[in-house]
Amino acid sequence: MATDDVDLIVEQWRRERAGMRPEPMAVFGRIYRLARLVGDRQEKVYAGWGIGRGEFDVLAALRRSGAPYTLAPKALAAALMLTSGGMTGRLDRLERAGLVRRAPDPADRRALRVSLTDAGRRVAEESAEAGLEVQRRILDALPAADRDRLADLLRALLAAAEAEPPDRAG
Repeated sequence: MATDDVDLIVEQWRRERAGMRPEPMAVFGRIYRLARLVGDRQEKVYAGWGIGRGEFDVLAALRRSGAPYTLAPKALAAALMLTSGGMTGRLDRLERAGLVRRAPDPADRRALRVSLTDAGRRVAEESAEAGLEVQRRILDALPAADRDRLADLLRALLAAAEAEPPDRAG
């Protein structure tokens, strides 16, 4: 298999620091680069619907929640790991675009519920399909069995990272 820029970085570290073990860079360097490249391509696709990745995430979370495509802002923020301020900004943009609406929660008038509009549902579904197509084109470089194995390996790595105590991170 051909070498890439990550191989060069790993080799440079091996050359410059003989005692260093830079092998993790071969994995995580590629994960970071792949995520950035694919994310940038998806961002361009989402722009066709007048949304960015952050807005897409909100629309997708609402659409995945099932009918009636309604969640509390706090539940949305938790699902997307956002602060309430970050969520408010996204919801403001989406509401101005007519893709979501905020209304009082019928069970608690002090609380709000966020719902997809018909236009928001259409944008969520169409942009999700287009974003998946970007991912499919890249994954098609691997045979199906390798894609499944890669998903399993990444699941195991993610579980290990999530299990790592935060105070050990650095």
